[in-house]
Amino acid sequence: QVQLVESGGGLVQPGGSLRLSCAASGIIFSIDPMGWYRQAPGKERELVAAITSGGSTNYADSVKGRFTISRDNAKNTVYLQMNSLKPEDTAVYYCNAHIDYGLGTRPVWGQGTQVTVSS
Repeated sequence: QVQLVESGGGLVQPGGSLRLSCAASGIIFSIDPMGWYRQAPGKERELVAAITSGGSTNYADSVKGRFTISRDNAKNTVYLQMNSLKPEDTAVYYCNAHIDYGLGTRPVWGQGTQVTVSS
């Protein structure tokens, strides 16, 4: 069974930094793309950033220049470096990956990790 395990959330002051990690495990032939979404209270889940296996990236306008997504293909892991955090970045962050498990491809979600930006 394929699963995603996230880590790295927490409480940080405005202007601070956090790094999220998400590791995929199970029977995995390939993963493309991998990404991070977030959902704030009362709002819809939105794409934060995504990255292909070749390294092409896509960011939400609200995080461009502050967040950086990267991945380690050998470890089936994706990272999100978040700098200059703002209170409006407060949300539950979810990892997402489209995984080829040998019998097809399906999207998989992590359990979510809380990021709170507050003084």
